[in-house]
Amino acid sequence: MSGPPLPREQGRRAPLVGGPEPLGTDALTTGSLGTETLRRGRRATRRARMWMSPGLGVKRWLTLFVVCTFIGAVGVLHFTWTGPLHFAATRWILWVNHLVSPEIMPLYTGGMALMLLALFGALWSIMMLNRSVLRGTGTAPEQAVDLMYQRRHLARGPRIVAVGGGTGLSNLLSGLRVHTGNTTAIVAVSDDGGSSGRLRASLDMIAPGDLTDCYAALSDSPVMARLLLHRFERGDGLEGHTFGNLLLATLSEEQGGLSEAMLDIHEVLRIRGRVYPATTQPATLVARLSDGRVLRGESGFAAQVGDAQIQDVRLDPPALPALPEVLHAIREADQIVLGPGSLYTSIIPALLVPDIAREIRAAPAPVIYVASLMTEPGETDDLTLEEHVQAITRHLGRAPDCVLVNSAVPPRDVTARYAQNGAHLLNLSGAGRDLRGRAVVLPLLQPGQARHDPAALAQALLHAAPKRDQN
Repeated sequence: MSGPPLPREQGRRAPLVGGPEPLGTDALTTGSLGTETLRRGRRATRRARMWMSPGLGVKRWLTLFVVCTFIGAVGVLHFTWTGPLHFAATRWILWVNHLVSPEIMPLYTGGMALMLLALFGALWSIMMLNRSVLRGTGTAPEQAVDLMYQRRHLARGPRIVAVGGGTGLSNLLSGLRVHTGNTTAIVAVSDDGGSSGRLRASLDMIAPGDLTDCYAALSDSPVMARLLLHRFERGDGLEGHTFGNLLLATLSEEQGGLSEAMLDIHEVLRIRGRVYPATTQPATLVARLSDGRVLRGESGFAAQVGDAQIQDVRLDPPALPALPEVLHAIREADQIVLGPGSLYTSIIPALLVPDIAREIRAAPAPVIYVASLMTEPGETDDLTLEEHVQAITRHLGRAPDCVLVNSAVPPRDVTARYAQNGAHLLNLSGAGRDLRGRAVVLPLLQPGQARHDPAALAQALLHAAPKRDQN
């Protein structure tokens, strides 16, 4: 056990006998200043390269400014030389000539120096004007180029539609947000348990929980992302609710439904991409089991399925509307990603909205199913990976074009802990030729966990299927 810390003077190490004297304060200060100057130079060089990077929309206007400046200089020269200011221009030229020694350099170099100095001053004034404008809008000038570069880069990213719910979808979105700003999440909203279930029952609204997780994953505001996921642990009527769920409930109540509040939500939360509910009307998930029973409400599936298996699921009511923005995103998508997430309570419920299923079936974009890492007790007990794919095909009416399968094995203690709860790893064991031909097998695990790694998953998705032809 370590003792108390030494006082500042006693804790210093004495210089070694015969060794070099320790650096004094002046030497340390000089070294620190040199290091800081080097860092500033590197940052300035990096920012300069970013300003000149393709697609940022800066070089074209800078070039136009320089060209217009030279044209303006020629115009001024013509006016002064041929107009009433000819005498003043002559005296100005003679004065400049006195500053140049013709024995050393030509006289016209004086004019060139003045011209370059004036151009530099004009550019400097524009830069300082931009800094003042940025400060006035609350943007740090030194961060402006990073923001512009980031937004231009993300604006050119692939158009990805991600369908599902739960923590799996929000995990995927957190990985995609660094590659593209054109992500559209279509979130299942049939949850009837926990905070979402209480708000849904009280306000007759769609379940907000999975929406909140996706908004937090795509928000450009770290503070807002943290607040959205804050769960109240005390307070009469507040305990168990997250701030994000209450915010969505407030907007839904104030504007008569979340469909009317979508634009406000994306602006307030600074979402990088778009997040939409699969439907804007409350619906109940209904499951038909292999023993003939029918279960209503997804929150009770795990406890009530027992030894039976889920044969199929449906939404009640079945004729549910979808937002026009959702359908447009599917039609324009480069990739449509299903999952990751619970098969019957996250992925398939979003596919049961008739308009969404119809658009996905007709979409030219490839459909990629991100396979679950493990089976879920009470929902997909003893189901193979091929049976997962068959369930999606049966409910959607279209087979996935690509199935992304994890190849990494979690640590033994993690696997054993899941096995105690009846969950087992999903892989291509026993899969037929068709599924093996569609599968892309890659290591996708977070180190030491049985959870998808957001960065690895995003990279795999971006390379799993070719983009749609943009022409």
